[in-house]
Amino acid sequence: MSGRARRSPAAAYLASRTRFGIKFGLETMQALLDALGRPQVAYPALLIAGTNGKGSVAAYADAALRAAGLRCGRYTSPHLVRVNERITVGGEEIAPDALETVVDQVRRAARRLVRAGTLSAHPTFFEVVTAAAFAHFRDQAVDVAVLEVGMGGRLDATNVCEPIASAIVTVDKDHEQYLGSTLGAIAAEKAGVLRPGRVTVLGPMAAEASIAILREADRIGAVCAFAFEGTTAEPSTGGLRVRTARGERVVATLAGRHQRDNAVVALRLLEEAAVAGLRFDLARAAHGFAGARWPGRLQRIAGRPPLLLDGAHNVSGALALAEALRSEPPFVLVFGSMADKDVAAVGKQLFPLAQAVVVTQAPGERAATPVDIVARVGPVPPPVRREPGIGRALALAERLAGPDGLVVVAGSLYLVGDVLRRMERRPVVTRRPPAAKAKRRPASPAATRGRH
Repeated sequence: MSGRARRSPAAAYLASRTRFGIKFGLETMQALLDALGRPQVAYPALLIAGTNGKGSVAAYADAALRAAGLRCGRYTSPHLVRVNERITVGGEEIAPDALETVVDQVRRAARRLVRAGTLSAHPTFFEVVTAAAFAHFRDQAVDVAVLEVGMGGRLDATNVCEPIASAIVTVDKDHEQYLGSTLGAIAAEKAGVLRPGRVTVLGPMAAEASIAILREADRIGAVCAFAFEGTTAEPSTGGLRVRTARGERVVATLAGRHQRDNAVVALRLLEEAAVAGLRFDLARAAHGFAGARWPGRLQRIAGRPPLLLDGAHNVSGALALAEALRSEPPFVLVFGSMADKDVAAVGKQLFPLAQAVVVTQAPGERAATPVDIVARVGPVPPPVRREPGIGRALALAERLAGPDGLVVVAGSLYLVGDVLRRMERRPVVTRRPPAAKAKRRPASPAATRGRH
């Protein structure tokens, strides 16, 4: 018998679906969910779209609703270490045996549909996991589900639900080969989460994007509410003091200035959900923001040197990370990216801020090689080294930073996930306080609003 662990049937089925990549369209999802008894209508849902910030808004909303006493399901993507991370109930990841059960339900339904000719092929990885999430939430009798859109909105697999309220957190350029090359085109795709007669909360965005969304809202009879219209938000003891037409709350925020905007969008989404009929105590929910956790986004890992992990996979994400790095000591950057991202623009934002850069290759077939990354970014001030192996790249960066320095890992959530997986296998090392206060970095370019 091989020493290698045998994959479970669910893991094997999911692995077999990864090679089919991205597929837009709702026909497969609708057929799958019909075969599963339409689990997506068994509970109210909040649907959250956006170029950046949607995962953070989902984390805030989930933590808040749980604090208010609701049994809340949360679906997000991508995962960092385990696929189980994508599906949570009551703040807990789906257990391996429960994931096995629900993926098997989806696999059997898909097999029946393919045999009957209803489907021409089995669903993609994302469709399988999304359908599994809907079914698991029904089986767990959740009071509400918080759903993060995977990409776009109109044709995303999550968009088969009928949300009682939605949000579009930000609109920026990303996934342009799928969503379009202009902000208006991208916004029109994200506007797919709008529903007639229901409210969608809009975060800060360019006029071109908001005009496209409002045009679609007028066409279908949806309602849009700008999160910052009639709203003020200012730092306060204990977090951010937010005043809206429905009251004043102090909410805690995740790390980074951009998270203030995300918190406001989340609070406004909860207010609209309450108006739509979701019964919970808003005051208790506001206290729950303090329980929000969103790994891989300005996440710190203690050690000598410590690590700061952030996906920062597009331009607006890189700008927000650059803003956060203003208050950090000098650092060494470990950078990897997917080849279909704007590697040049992201690299030119981050590389000059570092003492040194170690370029590596993120996991996955879509990853850019170190040679390609260096060529696309072009000449930059700090020394840039290439090390394709992630473990070796991390070790090199730690040597360059020294025990009292800092290593920043950025450019791809897949890279961040790989580093987190490696950290799980490391012994915990407590960092000793530095002998002297680190020199603060000069100001970086202003950050764009809302991210991750």
